[in-house]
Amino acid sequence: MPFKVQTDGILSPKIISAFLKKHAQVLVHLDIDVLSPHVFPNTYFANPELVGDGSGGGIMEMAQLHRILALINREAQLCGLTIAEHLPFEEYQLQQTLKVLDIFTV
Repeated sequence: MPFKVQTDGILSPKIISAFLKKHAQVLVHLDIDVLSPHVFPNTYFANPELVGDGSGGGIMEMAQLHRILALINREAQLCGLTIAEHLPFEEYQLQQTLKVLDIFTV
């Protein structure tokens, strides 16, 4: 599969389709941090308290991801999907806040 570093853009539908024509089944590994933290804040790069490895946050918009996944779904059998790098910071902060309530203790 050809690839692009995110700063160089996103693979065209034509390139993705050509790859899918060679494979009847595909497994998609989706790193959530490919998405812009402005459109999907539950990523490492959206937390200003964390210090990363120097790589930048994602630039993909949700509509772009939607089109790519729809294309894959149309042109191949999706036999597996992994989702990585989903970091729900707000949920963790809420959990920390609510744990002072007796109804949430065991």
